[in-house]
Amino acid sequence: MKRSTDTEILSDPSFSRAVIDWQRAHGRHALPWQNTRDAYRIWLSEIMLQQTQVTAVLGYYARFLERFPTVHDLAVAPADDVMAHWSGLGYYTRARNLHACARRVVADYGGTFPSDPALLADLPGIGRSTAAAIAAFSSGARAAILDGNVKRVFARVFGIDEYPGIKPVEDALWRRADALLPDGDGIEAYTQGLMDLGATLCTRGKPDCGRCPLQDRCVAFATGRTSVLPVPKPKKATPERRALMLAVVDAGQVLLRQRPDSGIWGGLLSLPEYDGHVALDDADDVPAALLAGAAGEFGTVAEVEALLPLMHGFTHYRLHIQPYRIGLNQRGDTPPGHVWWDLSAIAAAPLPAPIKKLLGQLAKPSLFS
Repeated sequence: MKRSTDTEILSDPSFSRAVIDWQRAHGRHALPWQNTRDAYRIWLSEIMLQQTQVTAVLGYYARFLERFPTVHDLAVAPADDVMAHWSGLGYYTRARNLHACARRVVADYGGTFPSDPALLADLPGIGRSTAAAIAAFSSGARAAILDGNVKRVFARVFGIDEYPGIKPVEDALWRRADALLPDGDGIEAYTQGLMDLGATLCTRGKPDCGRCPLQDRCVAFATGRTSVLPVPKPKKATPERRALMLAVVDAGQVLLRQRPDSGIWGGLLSLPEYDGHVALDDADDVPAALLAGAAGEFGTVAEVEALLPLMHGFTHYRLHIQPYRIGLNQRGDTPPGHVWWDLSAIAAAPLPAPIKKLLGQLAKPSLFS
């Protein structure tokens, strides 16, 4: 007797038909990266949209394309320029991978993105789901996506009672995603429809079940569990850390330090730090004299002024930043890996968003005599 495969068991053509019909009638059709087969523009949007809302991406997407209209332009651009245009969008590893990917596409494929999802997934910063989306939208390839929005839709519709991030659960979701792909035309509408459902109807809070085309088959709706599915990631206490940052200023300029390519804010400029990111419980008050001594390598210190603290949340911890303005009487030699930057042009610097905000406030003339 022939044994049924997972694909045969999980397959349901009516599922994809419902998604396709809904997307064509009610989905999003006017986003700037839609209605094109340009793999470069599609790829750029998919990378920017990773863990970032559409509303936050729109302005960055337009400015990025204006500066880097083709993959060739991006590939030959200086890394600092790429990071500056990404500054504020967060998750900066994406920007480094974006630059590396553009160079690979130019070097290995002559500037034309491959249409095979497997080849796309081998490029920097492109995972399986993103590769499938790029291939579907740029060439109509039949490949399954499984981003956060799709996981949420599947978890509710099929009543998945375990956290989707656990590998066995995720593997099962991938098998389901493959099995539910439409057999004929419509892969683009289906792929976009799953994204649209998760982004506009099947949202984390207050899902709009009344307008959902999958309501009649949704286990979470039928059992009153839309508020508890998908099962959230088990919570851990968020570590608290502190960093003392030195805004060393002289003659309308501030000293910036190049951060390493890997790690927090990798590849960006930032402020010199006194003690790195240390556990908040281990942090002690640091006398102004000690900070002045630490800043002595940059020149002759005239004054040390504590500025208002700020807090920035990363994925794995919260960082409490205590900035100090260090005024110099005379500069010393600029240390390797550091650069003086005009405060009047600080908006153009490749800085993390909280540091750019801090220095934007410092740039006000009233704070400098």
